[in-house]
Amino acid sequence: MTTIYDDPDEFADDQLTGFLALYADRLRGVPGGVVSHRGQGGPQVAVVIGGGSGHYPAFSGTVGPGLATGAVVGNIFTSPSAAQAYSVAKAADQGKGVVFSFGNYAGDIMNFGIAAERLRKEGIDTRIVVVTDDVASADEPSKRRGIAGDFSVFKAMGAAAAEGASLDEVERIGNASNDATRTLGVAFSGCTMPGAAEPLFEVPEGHLGLGLGIHGEPGIRDVELMPATDLADLFVDRLLEDRPRRAKVAPILNGLGTTKYEELFLLWGHIARRLADADVEVIEPEVGELVTSLDMGGVSLTLQWLDDELERLWRADAYTPAYRKLRAPLDELVAPSPDELAAGVDDTAPAATEAAARLGGRVRTALGAIHDLLRREEETLGRIDAVAGDGDHGRGMLKGIGAAVSRVDGVADGAGGAWLLSRAGLAWAEHAGGTSGVLWGSALEALATSLTDDREDYAAVQIVDGVDAFAESIVDLGRASEGDKTMLDALLPFARSLRERVDAGDALPVAWTAAAQVSVAAASATAELRPKVGRARPLAEKSVGTPDAGATSMAMIVTVVGEVLNWPTAWEEGTAS
Repeated sequence: MTTIYDDPDEFADDQLTGFLALYADRLRGVPGGVVSHRGQGGPQVAVVIGGGSGHYPAFSGTVGPGLATGAVVGNIFTSPSAAQAYSVAKAADQGKGVVFSFGNYAGDIMNFGIAAERLRKEGIDTRIVVVTDDVASADEPSKRRGIAGDFSVFKAMGAAAAEGASLDEVERIGNASNDATRTLGVAFSGCTMPGAAEPLFEVPEGHLGLGLGIHGEPGIRDVELMPATDLADLFVDRLLEDRPRRAKVAPILNGLGTTKYEELFLLWGHIARRLADADVEVIEPEVGELVTSLDMGGVSLTLQWLDDELERLWRADAYTPAYRKLRAPLDELVAPSPDELAAGVDDTAPAATEAAARLGGRVRTALGAIHDLLRREEETLGRIDAVAGDGDHGRGMLKGIGAAVSRVDGVADGAGGAWLLSRAGLAWAEHAGGTSGVLWGSALEALATSLTDDREDYAAVQIVDGVDAFAESIVDLGRASEGDKTMLDALLPFARSLRERVDAGDALPVAWTAAAQVSVAAASATAELRPKVGRARPLAEKSVGTPDAGATSMAMIVTVVGEVLNWPTAWEEGTAS
């Protein structure tokens, strides 16, 4: 919902006032819109774009060197008037003629057409390029709406004008760019006008609107929500149906207003792979917000098929309030060589004793069991964490163990247990993120350092020493203490109990099982504690009555490790006793 405004009826004018105050160093306001300050390279064809407000960065945000000369700004989702279009074009004209460009909407065609006739009567040669990129709106190209493909067409004409192209050439390039541009969009939610209590349309729960417009129009039909991979397939398959005989494409993955950039990045990864599979060469893709619709949730994919001319214009520099492309800084960067890229983490295991190799087998089995455990308990751990935290503990732990298992699976058989634990720790810290990811990664590496792969056997006391090293790493790095309501409240009682029982003569399997029970009880008891460190501390009182998620996962893990290892009979020679 659009919530920041004074008078809803004045929203378009009020936002433009703020915009002009912000960018007064490069733009000026004129009745009906904005015009770029003139460059020192001499006059050029004026590319004047426009439409209703509510689409930022379109249209005023893309006025500047290398792109549009001026933008006509109408009311929210409303065509600007003929008088506004005339005023902006008159101010933008540099004596080389004007090209109007806008989406294929009846109001825009009428008002820009009237303005063009008036300008021609005054001796200003004025052309019109209408954008028709939306493949969902009509089968016949001339009847299609203009949506995010507006930007592709504006960019081509702006770059051509900046090169000094004539009016005829800029018009020709605009039409060629439009002919080569296709877009398909989907909506997840409708947009709400300033002052309105309800959105212009609603998408049924669990669905998306296929073929949305950018003026609050719903999609042409509702389809069930789908995973990102399937959405990428939908976009690419449909747009490839209109593929011309060209192998290069300039894509725009465009957010409509409230779709997060991280979602767009994720989706782009799938789209990029699909295009590569179709033998399409991607040229300088754009992923972000270029043509929006207030607070609409949605996304569109635009493909402009490139020939040599359009590729040059797409790559050309531009500098506007919302879009900046400068080649010079990138030309100064040096990409890594293949040898440098290959110099990553070396997973080639060093030599290990037979005992270390047997331990390696147990490590693989234990990590797999932890992975299965955390898959089952992800939701539970997230629910516990959400009481006073951000609810991501289960997801983070699963991501960490998943990365650890993947890394270990890539190491050849026969590797020592310490080497595998060190690889698992590196992967966990790298991919899990957050505090727990760093702590678990460091602790696994500390355990590996304690165990080493050069022993001829692994006695119970050496396993206990490794557990102590694991715990000490978390204490030192996390700077927490027992009683602070963290994973240490389950880990430290476990480590103490394990050592006490082994020192008293218990076999390791007996000691481990008993210590795990102590850990489970200690984790449960954290429900009565108030967190003193970490993100749960500001909500300490809310946390009372719920156990700590980190302590809970720690107790779960030491329990399942004890079950899987089946000490000591899992080791052929039974040395861990």
